[in-house]
This record gives sequence, structure tokens and C-alpha cells, in this order.
Amino acid sequence: MAASNSIKPFSTEETQMILSHLQQPAVFMNMTCGWPVLHWTAENLSGCLGDKLIRFRLGRKGKMLTPLFETQCSFVEAKLAHFLSWTRGHSRPDVGPFSEFSYAEYWAYADYKYIANLFQDQPSMFKDVKWSDFGFEGRGGRESTLWIGTEGANTPCHLDSYGYNLVLQVQGRKRWHLFPPEDTSKLYPTRIPYEESSVFSRVDVLHPDLRSFPDFQRARAHIVTLQPGQVLYVPRHWWHYVESVDPITVSVNSWIELAVDDVARVSEAVTKAVVCAIKSAPSDDNTDNWLNPTEEAVASHNENMQYVNLAIRAYAERQKDLCYSKLTQDPKDTCPAKQDSSRQIRKNCDLIRDSVPFSIPFGPNLISVHCQQEDSPEMKEMTPKDLEVKSSRYCAGKSQEDCSVSSNAVQKTEPLSAVRLCQGKRECSPGLTPCRACDSADGTSENNSEHYEESRHATVTTNDLLDCLLHPDIIIRVTELLLERHTGSHRTTAPSYP
Repeated sequence: MAASNSIKPFSTEETQMILSHLQQPAVFMNMTCGWPVLHWTAENLSGCLGDKLIRFRLGRKGKMLTPLFETQCSFVEAKLAHFLSWTRGHSRPDVGPFSEFSYAEYWAYADYKYIANLFQDQPSMFKDVKWSDFGFEGRGGRESTLWIGTEGANTPCHLDSYGYNLVLQVQGRKRWHLFPPEDTSKLYPTRIPYEESSVFSRVDVLHPDLRSFPDFQRARAHIVTLQPGQVLYVPRHWWHYVESVDPITVSVNSWIELAVDDVARVSEAVTKAVVCAIKSAPSDDNTDNWLNPTEEAVASHNENMQYVNLAIRAYAERQKDLCYSKLTQDPKDTCPAKQDSSRQIRKNCDLIRDSVPFSIPFGPNLISVHCQQEDSPEMKEMTPKDLEVKSSRYCAGKSQEDCSVSSNAVQKTEPLSAVRLCQGKRECSPGLTPCRACDSADGTSENNSEHYEESRHATVTTNDLLDCLLHPDIIIRVTELLLERHTGSHRTTAPSYP
């Protein structure tokens, strides 16, 4: 380990300190030199996996105004060799079940594949992933997932309920569109389709329907194109839309557990109980495919209530252990405890010292992913009043190079602003697709009244009701009430989606 750390820009202790202080996405450079996993190209993985069948999700290419959720995709079980032949334009029998899908019309994605399952017969592969260099002793491939896709393969915009995320790009490039938790209301959260621990956005990030989702104009996008060898840190509860931008991409990630996940599990248990109870009830509009394919089956209400009670008990036990630790703690030992990958508590004295001032060492080896609009010179010169007028932040598409983080250059490319001020009016910048804010001189759309009338007479559906009942703000409060009532906790640190 010492030899490995000597060639890294940050030691394991420094990396842990950085991770404990980061408040926004950042890219670690030159931290994975020597990791065997960097040789996990699709070609090499095909040789390792042989005849093992992998489930691929296929989606039709093309512009949409709504996200393409997994419930709307097709699926095939195929060898990785079939996948590679398909990307090369081969025909039957080389492409196997991919023969039913045109490569020109579809993208394919083997997403969220547990490495522990893929290589259960080759456990030595687990050692190729070395999260121990980031200070997570014992964490490797067994605690990671694998993602293999073609150009255009994407994950709908969502946030993860638990922990934070470390993502290593192995082959090709992926573009990440990230939004802070404070922008949750602008992302129009939904739990339909339902997937445990995933809160989806109703907005198609690349082609937003601003008439239906006008507040998305004010969402603050942090965009980065991750390249091979780089590791992206995705903070807790940051929204993200991810898309492959090269013919073949491979990435590996690991979700890092946090102590507050105990509260989040209560919230998730409540959400599941409500979703299953309401969506399982007979109704004229309850005919949609609401359960994500990642979920095995619809649990009974009795099972879901058991899950709620187990989550509350687990939280209570954790609080009891914490109280006991405080009572028996040596006054000289005030350092917090931290879990390793096997969930064993280990002292963290040498890793995190909150009492010591710390400045995050941004530079060539650690690059912050900034909000695209806030970084532009135009935005920096604007007054708060100007910013209120500049309502559209997502009308313009970013070029690939503008959003890339390159290991050869740390300079930020100033993006073209989506909207500029001109003689007191809002106008779209040259060459950009007009947005709703620019439809008329006074910044209002001619269709506003028509849209209002449509909304006023629209029928409230079951999913509309669930979007309100399961809104993150509501679930947070329900979780607090449950824990106050059943554990005696007051104003718990519930999962926050400001």
C-alpha cells in the first residue's frame, strides 16, 4: 500500500479528508494509476465472461420530451461477444438476440451489474478494483457495480437515497449532468416508476418540455464528461443524468454508506408501503407499468409494514449504540467512528479531524465540477436583480468539449450563456433554440393562458396523487413523525432534499 500511495497525488488519509469536506461534485485525477480494472475493456471482459449471459436494456434513439424509463425499454439476455458483434454491424448468428434490434435505431446498456455476481467464479477479479486507495480499506470489486453501454445509452435523471457515489471511467467517455439537492423542486420528483432508493425526475434533461416543467429553466446544471482513469465524486442526494458519448463505454462505481442512511431507510420503507398499497388497488387509471424491472415483485402490505418496523428498529438500535458510545467514550478520544466496507466500526481519528481547518486542494489532481452558468463571466458580473430576470439556465445545449474534464488541461472553458440581456428584454443567444422565456418581449408565453385552462380542467390521476403524497418534503416530515413517536427522537436528521 505504501508503494501505491507514493505515486498517488493524495494519500488515503488526505483522500478521506477531502471526501469528508467536499460539498459538490469533483473529479479525482491520477488516483487510479496501476489499477488492473483499467484493463476491463468490453473486449477483455468478453474473454473473461465467455458464455455467461448478461441482461441488456435497449432503448430507441431519438428526441423525446419525457424520460425513457426502464419500464419503456426492451431487454435481452446475451453474451458480451454478441453485444460486441452487434456494435460492429455483424449479423446473425454472431449478434444473438440483438438481431431483433437495429444498431442504428437502438442503444444498449448492461447497467447496474454487481461484479460479485458476474465474477462469482473468478473472485480474483475483485482485487482489480482498489477503492482502498481512497481510504476504504477492504473495498474492491465485490462492493462495486459494472456498467457497459453504447453511445446514447443513458440513465434517467434521478437521485440515490443512500450514501454517496464514486465512479471510475474505464473505457470511453460518459457525460454527467448533475443538479444540487436544493434544486429538487425544479426537477419535478416522482416515485413512478417505483424503484427502491431511486427518486426519478419527470424531466427529459436533454430535451425538457418547459411548458409542462417550467421551473426546470432555473435548475443549476453541473456538467462534466468523465474520461478513462478519472473518478467522479457524486455527493449525497445530488441528481444526475448520465449518458454514454462514445461507441462503447465501461465504468465501475461503488456507493459509500453513511450513518444517515438509517433514517433514509425508514423513508424508503414508508414510500414502498404507500406506493404498493395505492398502485395495487383496482382503479381505472392504475393500469400503467409502474414497477421498475429492477424490482422483483409487488410486496404485500403486511410485508411492507414489517419492512417499516424493521427500519425503525434498526434506527433505534443505532441511536442506542451511539448513546452508549458517548457514555463510555474516553474523554481524550473525541474522534468519530466510521464503518469500513464490512460495516465494522473503526476509529477515524487519523482520517477526519473536524476541529482542524482544512482547505480542499483543488488543482490539477482534483477538479471541481462547477455550475456551468455561474462560471461564465456574464453571470459573475450580474446583480441579484439581473439573476432574477435571467430565468432560463437550460435552454442551450453544451458542446462535448466545453463540459469535459481533461487530464491535460485544468483551464475551465467558459460556456455560452443560454440567455442574454438586451435592452431590458430577454433574448436567446445566437444559434440557440428559442426557449419559452423568449417567446414574447415581456418574457411571457402567448400560450400561458391556454396552458392554465388545460391544467385547470385536467383530471387528477393516481400518479398525480402519489407525486404529492411521496414528495421528498412530505416523506421527510412523515419519517420525523414516525421516529419521534416510536423512538422518542426529536427532529431527527432525516434525509434532506431541500
